[in-house]
Amino acid sequence: MTIEASIDDVSPATAAPAVPVDHFLTAPILPTLLKLAVPNTIAMFGSTLVAVAETSYIGRLGTEPLAGIALVFPFAMLNQMMSAGAMGGGVSSAISRALGAGDRDRAADLALHAAIIGVGLGLFFTVMMLGFGRNFYALLGGHGGVLEQSLHYSQVLFSGAISIWLVNTLASVVRGTGDMRIPSMTLITVSMIQIAVGGVLGLGLFGVPSLGMRGVAAGQLTAFTCGAIFLAWYLASGRSRLKLDFAAFRFQRAMFLDILMVGAISCLSPLQSVLTILIFTKILAGFGTETLAGYGMGSRLEFLLIPIAFAVGVASVPMVGMAIGAGLVTRARKVAWTAGTVAGLVVGLVGLVVAVEPTLWIALFTGDPGVTAAASSYFALAGPGFGFFGVGVCLYFSSQGAAKVGGPVLAGTIRLLLVGIGGWWLATASAPAWTLFALVGAAMVAFGLATVISIRLTRWG
Repeated sequence: MTIEASIDDVSPATAAPAVPVDHFLTAPILPTLLKLAVPNTIAMFGSTLVAVAETSYIGRLGTEPLAGIALVFPFAMLNQMMSAGAMGGGVSSAISRALGAGDRDRAADLALHAAIIGVGLGLFFTVMMLGFGRNFYALLGGHGGVLEQSLHYSQVLFSGAISIWLVNTLASVVRGTGDMRIPSMTLITVSMIQIAVGGVLGLGLFGVPSLGMRGVAAGQLTAFTCGAIFLAWYLASGRSRLKLDFAAFRFQRAMFLDILMVGAISCLSPLQSVLTILIFTKILAGFGTETLAGYGMGSRLEFLLIPIAFAVGVASVPMVGMAIGAGLVTRARKVAWTAGTVAGLVVGLVGLVVAVEPTLWIALFTGDPGVTAAASSYFALAGPGFGFFGVGVCLYFSSQGAAKVGGPVLAGTIRLLLVGIGGWWLATASAPAWTLFALVGAAMVAFGLATVISIRLTRWG
């Protein structure tokens, strides 16, 4: 049965909007990709505003909170990256491939199974971080006031991990149908709520008592809870491009496997990225609070470049997935290479700008000369590698659409090994901090090139 026939069988009063599969299979690649990427870019701009606002709030609270957030940030981003880009990519991939093959009912069933996965993994993060957060941060070198500040933020944030997972999972369901508008509108609204609530509660604005780090984290918790409620309502109401049939739902092992065969392997990539950050955080903790805070500021921008590549990469997932589902492998590859080129140029430009004028970013958060010097050194040496990083991250997302993520994950392993082995050697040799920052840039270049090579050598379809 074709997808057009299955839609015609539904009465006009109850039918969800038709899924424009033919458009994704025949439309010009670059214009279509950019059209899909624009809403994602707007949403990611919201994420950037959140990062700037939260770091600004925390910077006003003092140096210890600023160093404390550097300890929590890798785990917070791991939670976000796994739910949005990794498992979320598996969700979008499975749904888009089902739609490309003309199986709309399967796509709807996959959406419900995805929600179950999201709830389960969100609960896992809550239990893990509330139970072992102190141990994790202590292992990274956190102690005294810095450790306590990190816990104040972490305990509030991860108590609502299920909301974060549901927002990103349900947004990925909608993206899998080729609809980027609703997820983007939801995420930009979530960002605005987070900025407002986090600022009021964290800094004690408008006469509200200041809750410090707990208040800043409460902004994110509140915002994502609202976002999860909205997306659940949107999908259940029949307004999406998938018509969900809750009454006919049955647990099916094959549905979970279809999502997890991409999503579970993809989760290794953000884990590798976070381990890379953790290794450097642990090493640089021995250089003092100012150097740690400066590196945390630099790594925060690095993580913010991922959403830029994400905006383009996630736009390519339904285009690649539907092409693979329809057997159009050559078109799927053209989509991937086009997306990688766009992301590399954009992210590379950001890297070059902060390498030349690092204070454009640093001055937003601190005027401390020690922190500024450390962050400036990081950007000067790692910034030129950002473009390669953008290519690698974007192609990682594109490969999810083809359900072939092994190569990009292996490229991430290469980066992790370079950082781990090289960082250990430099640390034991008592090398200065700038040599470690140079290693970060070299590892980014290796990651991007290895990802390109792996995709060229991997058979799709």
